[in-house]
Amino acid sequence: MQPLRRWGAPLAVNLILGVVAVVPLWLSMMFVADYPLAELGLTSREPTDNDGVLPWVMLLVPVWAVFLALWIPLNLLVRPASCTRRRHYWAASAGLVPVPMVLVVVLSVLFDG
Repeated sequence: MQPLRRWGAPLAVNLILGVVAVVPLWLSMMFVADYPLAELGLTSREPTDNDGVLPWVMLLVPVWAVFLALWIPLNLLVRPASCTRRRHYWAASAGLVPVPMVLVVVLSVLFDG
């Protein structure tokens, strides 16, 4: 019961923030598919996109800034005081954030075909 009490709040906060992170992660996935992967020939670019990279940068930078402005202070608040290895805590926190996004992608592949 002791580990659950100590790690319950960070687990819940990072999974809830993972739901919020679906938006920046999805936008980043669309950007990567349309530009770097399309240049490598691994995907095809959106045929109606003729604006270039600047609108994507103008959209992604503020979205990620808002998300990180939420994520960093909230994790500083809920990090257990007994957590001696800070690097492991931040890696675990960053690993929990994409879980809802992965779940959305898996469900969309399963049900959309």
